[in-house]
Amino acid sequence: MDWKETLQSIVNSIISWTTSSGLKLLIALVVLFISFKIVNKIGRKIEKLGDKEKVDKTLARVIGYIFKLGLKVVIAVCLIGYVGIDTSGLAALLVSFGACVGLAMNGALGNLAGGVLIILTRPFRVDDFIEAQGYSGTVEDIHITCTRLLTPDNKVVYLPNGALSSGSIVNYSEKDIRRVDNTFSISYSNDFEKAKAIISKICEEHPLVLKDQAIMVRVSAHSASSIDIVTRVWVKSSDYWTVHFDLLESVKSAFDKEGIEIPFNQLDVHVKND
Repeated sequence: MDWKETLQSIVNSIISWTTSSGLKLLIALVVLFISFKIVNKIGRKIEKLGDKEKVDKTLARVIGYIFKLGLKVVIAVCLIGYVGIDTSGLAALLVSFGACVGLAMNGALGNLAGGVLIILTRPFRVDDFIEAQGYSGTVEDIHITCTRLLTPDNKVVYLPNGALSSGSIVNYSEKDIRRVDNTFSISYSNDFEKAKAIISKICEEHPLVLKDQAIMVRVSAHSASSIDIVTRVWVKSSDYWTVHFDLLESVKSAFDKEGIEIPFNQLDVHVKND
């Protein structure tokens, strides 16, 4: 066989592969591209259902994420079989690979189980403000293995769902109202009844303080250098920090105007001469 016959054999093999397996591969790639586009579009529509009031945003996002991931895997496996690759061997390989990964990533499986537990028990939802694992922030997204928080200073924190599901979680958004607790200190030489009256008036006149809830202004402690007056008012959860800072500023201004002293720690030094 000379080189011309060898070249012709190679050309014939390429043409034969192109008209059979090559055509199938091209069709599979086109179908893969189009189907992934459609799956992504449907997944985004499912996630956008969470923007409606009657649909839970957390559930919509999780279902959309699982839908996209699961359907893409099914499509890829089907197209592999269409091209002619034996999927039974591939399935055995995937099972073996999954077992190895599972042993190597025991923590990841714990995070996966934690994600499922969080989705089922719903200790928090997307857009809730929570405190957990030493961090506090707004829940931006709940993935199957981690939860993404946005802190008040605009940092993004990813919390593993395994530790999150087994630890303590403080949800500040679950209830509509919250109590604002402030403590104000005055000197022993001042009239504490007058100070209480000033604080009570400020609380009653604040437009964001809920008037249908009791306002508490009482002496809470006789400290070493001051009388401490605790103040407790109820507000809407979204108004918590506004009322907290407003009370601090208003009480300080009123105390200065009425001559009520806010004491500070003092140290008396006695010098003894021999």
